Amino acid sequence: MLTAERKSVWRGQYRMVADGREVAQWDPSWWRTGGEFEVDGHRFTVRSNAWGSRFTMLDQGDNPVALVERAGRKNWSVHAGGVVHEFRRASLWGTQQDLLSAGVKVGSLRRTSAWSGTIEADLPGMPLPIQIFVVGVQIAMWQAQQAAAGSA
Repeated sequence: MLTAERKSVWRGQYRMVADGREVAQWDPSWWRTGGEFEVDGHRFTVRSNAWGSRFTMLDQGDNPVALVERAGRKNWSVHAGGVVHEFRRASLWGTQQDLLSAGVKVGSLRRTSAWSGTIEADLPGMPLPIQIFVVGVQIAMWQAQQAAAGSA
């Protein structure tokens, strides 16, 4: 299980914890949707398209490592290492995202508290950097939704 804990209300940084130890820190981008993180000495950058519906994870050499398509939709997917991971939003009003295998739920990603911003991700079979990418994309999506709601 991967847990993301908000470090600061003001900056939007998250501490990623797996098996009781910090494995990464999500640093949101200041000027566009996305962010950066480092795992085991490898730095990754996450960038979105102008509509925030497609996110790309790049390694230190700006090579694509993973891709999220249809972010923010009921059904969306992650492409990484030749594998496609399918997700489905559990309900229209909730924040839980279910990881599917052949249409059956095998894992999930959910915000445990709107106040603390804590997120739990149970994404079996997915490499740690890809799990962090998926959580980071959800953080970016939720922050963009909050910003849009605040400006309305």
